[in-house]
Amino acid sequence: MALKSTVFKANLSVADIDHGYYADHTLTLARHPSETDERMMIRLAALALQAHSLQTVCNGDGTLTFGAGLSSPDEPDVVLTDFTGQKRLWIEVGQPEDKPLAKACSRADQVLVYAFNHAAEVWWRGIEGKLSRLDRLQVWRVPTEASQALAALAERSMQLQATIQDGALLLGSDRGSVNVECVRWK
Repeated sequence: MALKSTVFKANLSVADIDHGYYADHTLTLARHPSETDERMMIRLAALALQAHSLQTVCNGDGTLTFGAGLSSPDEPDVVLTDFTGQKRLWIEVGQPEDKPLAKACSRADQVLVYAFNHAAEVWWRGIEGKLSRLDRLQVWRVPTEASQALAALAERSMQLQATIQDGALLLGSDRGSVNVECVRWK
């Protein structure tokens, strides 16, 4: 028998001081049995960091949602779709391969990767040259300490506050808070 995804609910209050975006998001995350809390929370942090795109890219007329996840490798981890159905923002977390990223760049206006864990540097050294030609792609490194600390915030029902200032994310709940300062690699 196949294992089912575990459903997590999150009420996320975003205060993005950098972009003047303030909103509450009610989210449902389906965590695949092979997905870790760390990866799931990176998806949530990536959504928080890019939530302003609802206003700055789609003028409030779009949807920012989680993709199907690990069970559908051709779909993004987080996607911003405008009212016409055009994918405006495609977000991947982890260390994806170059061919799916090239395909994503042909399907969306902008593609972001949030690489995390101790193997991210090795992945980047091996793939950097292959990704240099992709103009629509940005690659961000989430520090290992921050990504591991994010995992500690995971619970089935979450009340989270996200504050973005000077490019850094402060994600907090009643379990504590984590400061995430991503480093741009590309």
